Amino acid sequence: MSTYRPPIDDMMFILENVVGFDDLPQMEGIEAPDIRLVLESAGKLATDVLAPLNHSGDKETSRCENGAVTTPKGFKEAYAQYRDGGWNSVPFDPDHGGQGLPWAIAFAVQEMWQSANMSFGLCPMLNQAAVEAIANHGTQEQKDTYLAKLVSGEWTGTMNLTESQAGSDLGALTTKAEKQDDGTYLIKGQKIFITYGEHDLADNIIHTVLARLPDAPQGVKGISMFVVPKFIPDENGNIDKRNDVKCVSLEHKMGIHASPTCTIQYGDEDGAVGWLIGKENEGLKYMFTMMNNARLSVGLQGVAIAERAFQHALSYAHERVQGSALTDKSKRIAIIEHPDVRRMLLSMRSQTSAARMLSYEAAKMMDKAHAGDEAAKSRAALLTPVVKAWCTDIALDVTSLGVQVHGGMGFIEETGAAQHYRDARILPIYEGTNGIQALDLSLRKVVADKGTAAQNWFADVQKAIDDLKTDNELGPLRDALENGLDALRSATIWMLDAGSKAAFDDIAAINVPYLKLFGNVAGGWMLARAAAKSKDHHTNALFFATHIMPQCTGLKETVVNGTAAVKACSFAAA
Repeated sequence: MSTYRPPIDDMMFILENVVGFDDLPQMEGIEAPDIRLVLESAGKLATDVLAPLNHSGDKETSRCENGAVTTPKGFKEAYAQYRDGGWNSVPFDPDHGGQGLPWAIAFAVQEMWQSANMSFGLCPMLNQAAVEAIANHGTQEQKDTYLAKLVSGEWTGTMNLTESQAGSDLGALTTKAEKQDDGTYLIKGQKIFITYGEHDLADNIIHTVLARLPDAPQGVKGISMFVVPKFIPDENGNIDKRNDVKCVSLEHKMGIHASPTCTIQYGDEDGAVGWLIGKENEGLKYMFTMMNNARLSVGLQGVAIAERAFQHALSYAHERVQGSALTDKSKRIAIIEHPDVRRMLLSMRSQTSAARMLSYEAAKMMDKAHAGDEAAKSRAALLTPVVKAWCTDIALDVTSLGVQVHGGMGFIEETGAAQHYRDARILPIYEGTNGIQALDLSLRKVVADKGTAAQNWFADVQKAIDDLKTDNELGPLRDALENGLDALRSATIWMLDAGSKAAFDDIAAINVPYLKLFGNVAGGWMLARAAAKSKDHHTNALFFATHIMPQCTGLKETVVNGTAAVKACSFAAA
């Protein structure tokens, strides 16, 4: 089984030459060698500590007994090294003990956790969502009580949204919150699919919980958000008494076995004590503060697991001797010499590279938006559903190809290739399914603003095309990207026309192909920017241009002509 090698040179090239970080205010006084040192230190933890636990954790799994969850052997010690090294604090506000580095840099660091051991990386990922919610919407007392410990990693945080009858339809949730005379709320109900809702890595777990007040409006307008700690802190912020919060079971999942996915019961007796975050009935708005951050992070997980699968397949392809060359039958060769295996590896590498660049680009836009740049805020909003959906769909493609490169051995658990595919399969589902991301892109990010944000981005893609005009070697990339952009513009015109007629069902029938088209063009755009800077990226860019970008024309045809077939179909009940 191959070891994980952090792609630090590629990360640094992207950060310095493609995305760029010199114009970020968070980088004042920080130079490129400083960033490389951070990445190399993170890479050592990922390689030496986290990666060796990936396969063993998958086999052992987390376990729940009498409400207490035990993570696999080595996880608790690994988390202590992660926490004590200050890694949890990298992107957070120094006012709360954070290091204040840009999210663009934090994404490179966090990619390594997710590549090395995605089951482990889920814990800090969900924690950062809780930090975002409390930092942006909590009271000063809540910030003082929770943020320093959440930022340091001494405590961890969760998102508690889903219920058995209310998956993506949060308006159907039934968890109740009743206000008490002392200003607290008693929370009663059950939440499912709560990642790291209970574990043995930290002393306290701070749940951010969506619940409904007795007199709340129906639907999503009646949702409030509460902070509900596992242990209630005393007046000095130290752990005091146990709250009425309990893990009643763990889900038995297809992948990410080491990550405890919990069913959490609130109020088994009197009710769990919670504190309102922000205002009553504003919980959905606060949820999106967490969710938008989490969606970009899930897209990054797609990049990370794709990178791990590619490295695994590449190592195997060099080692596995099978067959002979078509032009010389006299000797057996490693499978990497077979053209179709090289094609698969190039597909894996080029898509992973494009997805990495796009996720880092979105992170940089988030950094600039936090600094008050409205254009960057608009761009980050436009790219978020694309990063979440396109990068996670790529993860499925790449990890599946990883199994294929291994051949029959890929279908055997001992090689480890299957785990990457199993782990990746959750990514298009959680934090809003990719179909929901496609609705978000088409209706909220394109139709709602009459295509303004999309047109501004199209202009940047056109600039990248124009920059390639004098480079004959990259002519196929230039032509493919131009054709792809033309297809996307045509599909967007159709989308805006349907939106002007309020033909939302028509849009919903084809918005997944529209998002894939958008993502393919975005990936080509990023690879063009990289190829313009370095010949080392020409092979990836030219492969993407000739093997991936031609899909754009077909996707445009599906967008423009595919609605009728979907609407005409009906399925009889089984």
